[in-house]
Amino acid sequence: MVTQAYAQEAAAPAEANVEGVDHAVDAIHADPTAETHATTEAHGGEHDSGVFPPFDPATFPSQLLWLALTFGALYLLMSRVALPRIGGILENRKGIIDADLAAADASRQKTDAAIAAYEAALAAAKAKAQGIASQTRETIQADLAAKRNAVEADLTAKVSAAEARIAGTKAEALTHVGEIATETAQTVVTQLVGDVSTDSVRAAVAKAKE
Repeated sequence: MVTQAYAQEAAAPAEANVEGVDHAVDAIHADPTAETHATTEAHGGEHDSGVFPPFDPATFPSQLLWLALTFGALYLLMSRVALPRIGGILENRKGIIDADLAAADASRQKTDAAIAAYEAALAAAKAKAQGIASQTRETIQADLAAKRNAVEADLTAKVSAAEARIAGTKAEALTHVGEIATETAQTVVTQLVGDVSTDSVRAAVAKAKE
């Protein structure tokens, strides 16, 4: 008896709910907008402020809580995972940049040393070329001076020899002048006055030369 009474009491609300659902379905078919009202009534008439939920002051405490939890999670994630990786990447990049700068500085030093060596070699080559040119010039001048001296000495010798020959020829000619004058005078006198001795004519010519 008790069980039957309990079953009847439980069946009564169920039948009432079924009847309410049937009435709601009929109302939806009759008016499509009735579904929204039915849904609102099904939620037990919850408070609808008409404000976007993130901007609703009633949700601020939960929003702040989730913001704090999210910020803490992001902070832990950044500090434990992202920041160490970023720091490692930056340190690696710094090492690469320092190595590149060191290599560039070493290359610059090598270039400066090569330029200095080139300039030194060029200066040495110029000095050597100037020395060779000066030595060659001095050698040529000395050779020319020697040749000129030799030519001048040869000319002097030839002039001296020519002067000596001329003097000899002149002296020889002068020695023959007396004989020629004697012969000429003897011929002229012979034609004029007759035969005359050679000694007297030579003595007359010698006296005339004095």
